[in-house]
Amino acid sequence: MTDKPGSSNAALCSKLRLRGYAPILLCALVMIATQATQAQTFQVIHNFTGGADGGAPWAGLTMDQSGDFYGTAGYLGQHGSGTIFKLSGGGSGWFLKPLYSFKGGGDGVNPFSAVIFDASGNLYGTAAYGGIGDNGGYGTVYSVKPPGTPCSTAVCAVKKTTLYTFAGGSDGANPNEYGGSLVFDQAGNIYGTTVSGGLQQCEGDSLGCGTVFQLSPSGSAWTESVLYRFTGGSDGAWPTAGLVFDQAGNLYGTAIIGGVQGGCQFVDYYGCGVVFKLSPSASGWTESVLYTFTGGADGGLPVGGLIFGPSGSLYGTTEYGGEGGGGTVFQLTPSNGTWTLDTIYSFNGDEGPLDNLASDEAGNLYGTTGADGAYGDGNVFELQPSDGGWTYTSLYDFCAIYPCNDGAIPVGSVVFDKNGNLYGTTYAGGSAGLGVVWEITR
Repeated sequence: MTDKPGSSNAALCSKLRLRGYAPILLCALVMIATQATQAQTFQVIHNFTGGADGGAPWAGLTMDQSGDFYGTAGYLGQHGSGTIFKLSGGGSGWFLKPLYSFKGGGDGVNPFSAVIFDASGNLYGTAAYGGIGDNGGYGTVYSVKPPGTPCSTAVCAVKKTTLYTFAGGSDGANPNEYGGSLVFDQAGNIYGTTVSGGLQQCEGDSLGCGTVFQLSPSGSAWTESVLYRFTGGSDGAWPTAGLVFDQAGNLYGTAIIGGVQGGCQFVDYYGCGVVFKLSPSASGWTESVLYTFTGGADGGLPVGGLIFGPSGSLYGTTEYGGEGGGGTVFQLTPSNGTWTLDTIYSFNGDEGPLDNLASDEAGNLYGTTGADGAYGDGNVFELQPSDGGWTYTSLYDFCAIYPCNDGAIPVGSVVFDKNGNLYGTTYAGGSAGLGVVWEITR
C-alpha cells in the first residue's frame, strides 16, 4: 500500500481491490467543467504538495486546547511513507508544519488513522502498514511527543515511539486501514481495530476477518491482547472504524461486511455489515450484534464508526444503499434489550460517508461524503432535528478540477473549533491533486 496518489483516486480504489472487491469505493473522479456558486464561508487553508507535508490525508483533524489542529497524510513526505502534521494560525494566516515523516519499514507506512491525545498532550495513532511481515508489513501503533517550542527545520524533531508492531497472525493486521482512530479508557489502556488478521477462516483474506485489540501500559512497554476475533459469519468481518465506550465500559463499533451471508449487492460474499457491542466480564469480552444491514433502505457497508446521541442512541453511516443509493445516516435506539434502526437520511450519489459523524451542542449532525454532492466529488453536510424528522443541508460541494481545485473525496470526519467553525481534509483535489485542509466559518 504505497501507491502514489495524484489527481485521480487510483490509490483509493486499489486499497479495496486488495480485499477482493473494487466497487466498494469510487474508482474514478467525476470530471465536471464548472462549479456553481458556493457559500462564501468556505476556504482552503492548506494544499498538500507531496513534499515534506505529505499528501492524500485520509483521516480528519484533531484539535488541542490551544486551537491548533493535528492530522496525518497517508502518503509521501520526506521518506514517501506518510506524515504527521500540525496546523496553526487562523483566518488568512494558517501555517502547516510537518512534525514527523514515516521512514517506512519497521517505522511504519501509511498513517491513515486520525491522531488522539493522552492527558499529557502526547499524540497516538496507527500506521496501516510497515513494521514486519510480508506485503509491506502489518502495521504499527505509535506515539509522538510534540515539540514544546516552535521548530525551524523542515520536519520537527519530535520523539516518536512504536508501541506495538502487528505480526499479521492471531494478533491482527492492518490497524485503521480505512481511517478511524484509537480510543483510551480511564485507566490509560488503548483500544482499536484491525481490518485483517485474527486467523479465523475468512473468505478473501487468509489472515482472518479482523480483530478488536487492547494495548495496556506496563512501565515503558505496552502489551497487546485481542478482545475479539471476527469470523465473517453473523458476527461481521473487517472492522474498519474506531470504537466508542459507553458509561458502563462496553465498546461499540461497526464491521463493514458480514452479518447475513449472501444477498448483499455491494460485495461478492458475506453480508452488508453489522453494528456490534463488546461487553467485558471476568472471563473476557463477549460480542453481540445490535443490527445487521440488508443493503436496502437501511443501507450497507458501515465503513465509519459510531457516536452517542441522546438517551443512549447511536448514530452512524453507511457507504452505500438507502433509498437514494448513495449511503445513509442512521440512528440506533435501545429499548428493553433490543435496538431499532431508523434511517434518518438517504443520499443520492455514488458513495456516502466514510467516517464518523460529529455533533454540536444543539444535537445537529455533521459529516462528509466520499463522492456524493452536486458534482460527485463529495460534500460536507449538516442534519438538523426538526419536528420529529431531520432537515438536510449541504454546506459545501467539492469540485475537483480546474477552475475549482478546492478538493475532492473528503473521507475524514469534521471537527469544530471553539467558535463553531468546521474543519476537515480531502483525500484528493486541490492545487497539486493531493488533497487539502479546508475551513467553513459559521
